[in-house]
Amino acid sequence: MVGSDRPAGSAVPDPSVPNGPDSGADSNADTAKPASVPATGKAGRNLPAAIGVGGGLGVALILIMVFAPLVWIGVVAAALAVATYEVSKRLREAGVLVPRIPLILGGQAIIWLGWPWGTTGVLSATAGTVLVCMVWLLLQQGLGSAPKNYLRELAVTILVACWLPLLASFAVLMVLDDQGAGRVLVFLIAVVCSDVGGYVAGVLFGKHPMAPAISPKKSWEGLAGSLLFCIIGSLLTVTLILDANSMIGVLLGVVLVVTGTLGDLIESQVKRDLRIKDMGTLLPGHGGIMDRLDSLLPSAFVAWLVFTILL
Repeated sequence: MVGSDRPAGSAVPDPSVPNGPDSGADSNADTAKPASVPATGKAGRNLPAAIGVGGGLGVALILIMVFAPLVWIGVVAAALAVATYEVSKRLREAGVLVPRIPLILGGQAIIWLGWPWGTTGVLSATAGTVLVCMVWLLLQQGLGSAPKNYLRELAVTILVACWLPLLASFAVLMVLDDQGAGRVLVFLIAVVCSDVGGYVAGVLFGKHPMAPAISPKKSWEGLAGSLLFCIIGSLLTVTLILDANSMIGVLLGVVLVVTGTLGDLIESQVKRDLRIKDMGTLLPGHGGIMDRLDSLLPSAFVAWLVFTILL
């Protein structure tokens, strides 16, 4: 029997109750000022910390791709384990009891079985993970009672399994292909260019919100900056690193901006539903690991697809 460990006091706050600085609530906390506030940019992040962490991660990944590309598989597996823990923890805090252990272990199987068996290993491990989670949720209350919210929690569990390890597995499949290290580098550089272009254009020119009800700080000007930077970055890297047709780079830049932006918006909406700002706190200036993977996960699949079809 799998023990049930539904967290106590996990009720979600009433959405009708206003909170935050715009709620209009009369409280002494409104006038209290902290002794020191970390420097934040217009995007609401600790900018120096974000640049330092992002730059360090970027250098480390470049060194891995140049000198030991297969280490990338371990990097993806470790990041996914932490991200799955972060997401499952936040869901459980909201009263959605996704099965953390089978999701983390199944996610590792999805990542690692792609190495010897490619897409067959990935899809087999995904199906196995879903089946194990179905049984886990069925039996976690014991045989003497029926599970509560079985359909809801199973649906969210399958969402997490597909959203995190399944999409991340394509970053592993990418490095195993011909010119695998180059493909991953092109993919990562394109995503970074999109982020930088969106941030710069959004801060300097952003006036028209793209989806204010989901992510108020995203603007159409930022999207234009992402397109410009990502297309240029992808065109150059596809030509110089992969020695391929420059139009593949243009296409890659466009589709990665679309998928990356949608990935950001999807995670933003999930966090809004959970009433949280970040999935975790591991990376200063960024939030958690999952907060850095939101655009990378769907983009990994799309980049793998473009490379597989056109290279």
